[in-house]
Amino acid sequence: MKIIIMGCGRVGSQVSQLLVSHGHAVTVIDHDTNVLARLGKDFKGRIVRGLGFDRNVLIEAGVETAEGFVAASSSDNANIVAARVARNIFHVPRVVARLYDPVRAEVYQRLGLTTISSTAWGAERIVEVVTHTDLDVLNIFQDGGTTMVRVEAPARLHGHRITHLNIPGEVIVTAITRNDRTFIPVSGTEFQEGDVIYLAVIPSAMNRLEELLGIERMQP
Repeated sequence: MKIIIMGCGRVGSQVSQLLVSHGHAVTVIDHDTNVLARLGKDFKGRIVRGLGFDRNVLIEAGVETAEGFVAASSSDNANIVAARVARNIFHVPRVVARLYDPVRAEVYQRLGLTTISSTAWGAERIVEVVTHTDLDVLNIFQDGGTTMVRVEAPARLHGHRITHLNIPGEVIVTAITRNDRTFIPVSGTEFQEGDVIYLAVIPSAMNRLEELLGIERMQP
């Protein structure tokens, strides 16, 4: 994947290095030359100096063809602006904004912007969210232990019971939307064509869930 990281502080640098280690094409945007030194001389991604919400800087970083964008600077306002520009103007498919203020994070989450407000687990969770492109992340609980995701039922699930996806302690189907009605399924509920599935998933089970759904994870 081609991913842009705005901000090279503690979280941004960790996210950048993790993504590069996974084989993704990473471009880092930051206006501070000293901060960029966090990445080290062996960093294999691109570095663009400037403000991550500046249109020309974003274009130089390749936002027009980017598949993911992470706003991880030290400014909540800058992260919100950059994330909204990336999503609404350049239509980047996967956008994540790191916010310090949990209240603002919740507000923008409700407006459809994927936000993360915890520093401790931010880097690994951001990588997880931005690279699992076929799972629509709805909410990330603040302790980082569980993620709520949404996905349309693939054909391979049609006729199977929800127990096919449930993995005790790792994945559970919490709700299904069918014919514009959302309900809580029981163990005997079978998936049908057009179902939208809502699941609670622990971070370590995301790959396993994708395998069960028959989703091929986006390659670098």
